[in-house]
Amino acid sequence: MTVRAAVIGCGDVSTVHLDAIAGLADAELVAVCDTDEERVDAASRRHGVAGFTDHLELIDRVRPDVVHVCTPHASHAQIAIDALERDVHTIIEKPVARDPHQAAELVSVAERSAAKSAVCFQNRYNAPVTAARELLRSGRVGRVLGASGSVIWHRTPEYYAAAPWRGTWAGGGGGLLMNQAIHTLDLLRWLVGPVVSVAGSAARRALPIEVEDTAEMTLTHRRGVRSVFYATVAHAANEPVTVDIVAENAHLHLQGDLEIVFADGSVEHVADELTATGERAYWGVSHARLIADFYRRLPDPEPFWISPAVGAEIVGMIHDVYATSFPEALASLTPDSALKRSTIA
Repeated sequence: MTVRAAVIGCGDVSTVHLDAIAGLADAELVAVCDTDEERVDAASRRHGVAGFTDHLELIDRVRPDVVHVCTPHASHAQIAIDALERDVHTIIEKPVARDPHQAAELVSVAERSAAKSAVCFQNRYNAPVTAARELLRSGRVGRVLGASGSVIWHRTPEYYAAAPWRGTWAGGGGGLLMNQAIHTLDLLRWLVGPVVSVAGSAARRALPIEVEDTAEMTLTHRRGVRSVFYATVAHAANEPVTVDIVAENAHLHLQGDLEIVFADGSVEHVADELTATGERAYWGVSHARLIADFYRRLPDPEPFWISPAVGAEIVGMIHDVYATSFPEALASLTPDSALKRSTIA
């Protein structure tokens, strides 16, 4: 049976979702949506499908089997709720919500819905990351002693001017932690284990935006294992993302590829795979892998493994840092300004 898909939000990240849908033998794109009429008209013509400026009109008129939420951060949760309350399967770009209040409401709806939902933490599907996870779980390297991560990237004022929601609390829910570094925080949590406490700071160091361009965090995982993390978009270039995990019998170094240096001096490598095509090929193949896996699991009774609850946990970790670094800004993101509840029973 062909799965009928719709993409809501026709900005940059939508291209990898559209490419992934096109690459699935049993999926068909049936509609696109964006509040920008010019943008949605272009996408509608390009893909030969119906175009909408209202996501509720799309869902109610077209009744797709799956919607992909690719809009700015502040609207992720409400659009996902509207779809899930109508039992439409939903794939949500990161972050799952702008703030913990939105995230909690989405999690509640997702747990009641008959539909599946997923959050795009696609880097879990990178071959080196998967290999690291399997190695850690195998017990071969012994107990994890600690970890570190870094995201040292470059963004310009023009990047934020091109999509002004990115540099704001109301539109983006934060800065580089919510937009760029969130994937690496998810990997630290997934590889090392659940996080029980967070300490850190975030600040504007270089860019003319409301939100942070630099942050540092210390994550305490179960059993007292500690991860340290540093991120910035104030660097002069985009450096490779790194994750290092120190275990009893080996040091795991993720920087595109995975290098494992064992205590006996032996070394193993797992190569990254850069075989994507399309407009955003430099983002790699893992979006397509996550989307294909989600579609493949639609008949399964259990929830998808990267759920809104997972996304809510990462948003909560980030807000633990925001609470001490930007308390005044967070006052604008209270439950009163969170979600307008749907009238769907």
